[in-house]
Amino acid sequence: GWACWKTYLGRPHTDGKRCVAMQLLGSTLRSNQRHEEALSVLEASVALRRRHWSQDEQFILIAQGSLASCLDGVGRREEALVIQRETYAGFAELLGESHENTMVCGLNLAMGLNKLDLLDEVKPFISDQLLPVARRSLGSDHDITLTLNDNLAEALTNSPLRTRDDLLE
Repeated sequence: GWACWKTYLGRPHTDGKRCVAMQLLGSTLRSNQRHEEALSVLEASVALRRRHWSQDEQFILIAQGSLASCLDGVGRREEALVIQRETYAGFAELLGESHENTMVCGLNLAMGLNKLDLLDEVKPFISDQLLPVARRSLGSDHDITLTLNDNLAEALTNSPLRTRDDLLE
Protein backbone atom coordinates (compact mmCIF):
# COMPACT_ATOMS: atom_id res chain seq x y z
CA GLY A 1 0.00 0.00 0.00
CA TRP A 2 2.45 2.67 1.17
CA ALA A 3 5.12 1.77 -1.40
CA CYS A 4 2.60 2.00 -4.21
CA TRP A 5 1.29 5.32 -2.90
CA LYS A 6 4.80 6.80 -2.53
CA THR A 7 5.60 5.79 -6.10
CA TYR A 8 2.68 7.78 -7.54
CA LEU A 9 2.35 10.58 -4.96
CA GLY A 10 4.15 13.16 -7.10
CA ARG A 11 1.86 12.69 -10.08
CA PRO A 12 -0.98 15.13 -10.84
CA HIS A 13 -4.36 14.57 -9.14
CA THR A 14 -5.82 13.70 -12.53
CA ASP A 15 -3.39 10.83 -13.07
CA GLY A 16 -5.25 7.51 -13.04
CA LYS A 17 -2.35 5.57 -11.54
CA ARG A 18 -2.20 8.02 -8.61
CA CYS A 19 -5.90 7.50 -7.98
CA VAL A 20 -5.59 3.71 -8.12
CA ALA A 21 -2.59 3.88 -5.75
CA MET A 22 -4.67 5.93 -3.30
CA GLN A 23 -7.49 3.39 -3.45
CA LEU A 24 -5.02 0.54 -2.96
CA LEU A 25 -3.51 2.25 0.07
CA GLY A 26 -6.95 2.75 1.63
CA SER A 27 -8.04 -0.81 0.91
CA THR A 28 -4.78 -2.21 2.31
CA LEU A 29 -5.13 -0.19 5.52
CA ARG A 30 -8.77 -1.32 5.84
CA SER A 31 -7.96 -4.99 5.25
CA ASN A 32 -5.29 -4.73 7.97
CA GLN A 33 -7.92 -3.47 10.42
CA ARG A 34 -6.53 0.08 10.36
CA HIS A 35 -9.96 1.53 9.65
CA GLU A 36 -9.38 4.99 11.14
CA GLU A 37 -6.32 5.54 8.94
CA ALA A 38 -8.05 4.09 5.91
CA LEU A 39 -11.13 6.26 6.29
CA SER A 40 -9.56 9.59 5.27
CA VAL A 41 -7.72 7.95 2.38
CA LEU A 42 -10.89 6.27 1.06
CA GLU A 43 -12.96 9.45 1.47
CA ALA A 44 -10.34 11.33 -0.55
CA SER A 45 -10.32 8.57 -3.16
CA VAL A 46 -14.10 8.76 -3.64
CA ALA A 47 -13.98 12.56 -3.88
CA LEU A 48 -11.13 12.42 -6.38
CA ARG A 49 -12.93 9.89 -8.55
CA ARG A 50 -16.14 11.92 -8.52
CA ARG A 51 -14.25 15.08 -9.43
CA HIS A 52 -12.00 13.76 -12.22
CA TRP A 53 -13.67 10.55 -13.41
CA SER A 54 -17.36 11.34 -12.96
CA GLN A 55 -18.17 9.57 -16.23
CA ASP A 56 -16.75 6.25 -14.95
CA GLU A 57 -19.62 5.09 -12.76
CA GLN A 58 -18.15 1.66 -11.99
CA PHE A 59 -14.85 3.23 -10.88
CA ILE A 60 -16.77 5.42 -8.42
CA LEU A 61 -19.03 2.59 -7.20
CA ILE A 62 -16.04 0.40 -6.36
CA ALA A 63 -14.52 3.21 -4.29
CA GLN A 64 -17.86 3.82 -2.55
CA GLY A 65 -18.08 0.14 -1.61
CA SER A 66 -14.66 0.29 0.04
CA LEU A 67 -15.63 3.47 1.87
CA ALA A 68 -18.85 1.87 3.15
CA SER A 69 -16.91 -1.12 4.44
CA CYS A 70 -14.48 1.18 6.21
CA LEU A 71 -17.30 3.23 7.78
CA ASP A 72 -18.78 -0.01 9.07
CA GLY A 73 -15.37 -0.93 10.48
CA VAL A 74 -15.23 2.27 12.55
CA GLY A 75 -18.78 1.75 13.81
CA ARG A 76 -20.48 4.36 11.60
CA ARG A 77 -23.01 1.81 10.40
CA GLU A 78 -25.84 4.20 9.51
CA GLU A 79 -23.55 6.15 7.19
CA ALA A 80 -22.23 2.90 5.74
CA LEU A 81 -25.79 1.72 5.06
CA VAL A 82 -26.63 4.87 3.07
CA ILE A 83 -23.59 4.29 0.85
CA GLN A 84 -24.31 0.55 0.58
CA ARG A 85 -27.80 1.37 -0.70
CA GLU A 86 -26.40 3.82 -3.27
CA THR A 87 -23.73 1.36 -4.38
CA TYR A 88 -26.15 -1.54 -4.76
CA ALA A 89 -28.62 0.61 -6.73
CA GLY A 90 -25.80 1.94 -8.90
CA PHE A 91 -24.43 -1.50 -9.75
CA ALA A 92 -27.94 -2.87 -10.39
CA GLU A 93 -28.62 -0.05 -12.84
CA LEU A 94 -25.18 -0.20 -14.47
CA LEU A 95 -24.55 -3.96 -14.68
CA GLY A 96 -27.93 -5.57 -13.97
CA GLU A 97 -29.16 -7.35 -10.87
CA SER A 98 -27.63 -10.71 -11.81
CA HIS A 99 -24.05 -9.44 -12.21
CA GLU A 100 -21.68 -10.76 -9.55
CA ASN A 101 -20.57 -7.25 -8.51
CA THR A 102 -24.21 -6.31 -7.96
CA MET A 103 -24.77 -9.46 -5.93
CA VAL A 104 -21.74 -8.70 -3.73
CA CYS A 105 -23.08 -5.19 -3.10
CA GLY A 106 -26.50 -6.68 -2.32
CA LEU A 107 -24.89 -9.05 0.15
CA ASN A 108 -23.02 -6.16 1.79
CA LEU A 109 -26.27 -4.22 2.04
CA ALA A 110 -28.05 -7.23 3.57
CA MET A 111 -25.27 -7.61 6.16
CA GLY A 112 -25.55 -3.89 6.95
CA LEU A 113 -29.31 -4.21 7.44
CA ASN A 114 -28.72 -7.19 9.74
CA LYS A 115 -26.12 -5.32 11.80
CA LEU A 116 -28.58 -2.46 12.35
CA ASP A 117 -31.37 -4.92 13.21
CA LEU A 118 -33.52 -3.74 10.31
CA LEU A 119 -35.00 -7.20 10.22
CA ASP A 120 -38.32 -6.23 8.63
CA GLU A 121 -36.36 -4.94 5.63
CA VAL A 122 -33.62 -7.55 5.37
CA LYS A 123 -35.90 -10.60 5.13
CA PRO A 124 -37.81 -9.54 1.98
CA PHE A 125 -34.66 -8.02 0.47
CA ILE A 126 -32.81 -11.32 0.71
CA SER A 127 -35.62 -13.83 0.20
CA ASP A 128 -37.60 -11.99 -2.49
CA GLN A 129 -34.94 -9.99 -4.29
CA LEU A 130 -31.41 -11.34 -3.85
CA LEU A 131 -31.71 -15.09 -3.34
CA PRO A 132 -33.82 -15.88 -6.43
CA VAL A 133 -31.38 -13.95 -8.62
CA ALA A 134 -28.33 -15.50 -6.94
CA ARG A 135 -29.67 -19.03 -7.32
CA ARG A 136 -30.55 -18.43 -10.99
CA SER A 137 -27.37 -16.62 -12.02
CA LEU A 138 -24.71 -18.02 -9.66
CA GLY A 139 -26.18 -21.35 -8.56
CA SER A 140 -27.25 -22.67 -5.17
CA ASP A 141 -23.72 -23.73 -4.18
CA HIS A 142 -21.99 -20.43 -4.93
CA ASP A 143 -20.34 -18.67 -1.96
CA ILE A 144 -22.50 -15.55 -2.41
CA THR A 145 -25.71 -17.60 -2.47
CA LEU A 146 -24.66 -19.56 0.61
CA THR A 147 -23.72 -16.37 2.48
CA LEU A 148 -27.08 -14.84 1.56
CA ASN A 149 -28.75 -17.92 3.03
CA ASP A 150 -26.70 -17.46 6.23
CA ASN A 151 -27.74 -13.81 6.46
CA LEU A 152 -31.39 -14.71 5.95
CA ALA A 153 -31.14 -17.34 8.68
CA GLU A 154 -29.53 -14.77 11.00
CA ALA A 155 -32.31 -12.26 10.30
CA LEU A 156 -35.02 -14.84 10.90
CA THR A 157 -33.38 -16.11 14.06
CA ASN A 158 -33.05 -12.61 15.50
CA SER A 159 -36.52 -11.41 14.54
CA PRO A 160 -38.96 -11.27 17.46
CA LEU A 161 -41.80 -11.48 14.93
CA ARG A 162 -40.58 -14.67 13.27
CA THR A 163 -43.08 -17.38 12.59
CA ARG A 164 -42.65 -21.12 12.47
CA ASP A 165 -42.92 -20.92 8.69
CA ASP A 166 -40.10 -18.35 8.62
CA LEU A 167 -37.82 -20.72 10.48
CA LEU A 168 -38.72 -23.60 8.15
CA GLU A 169 -37.84 -21.47 5.15
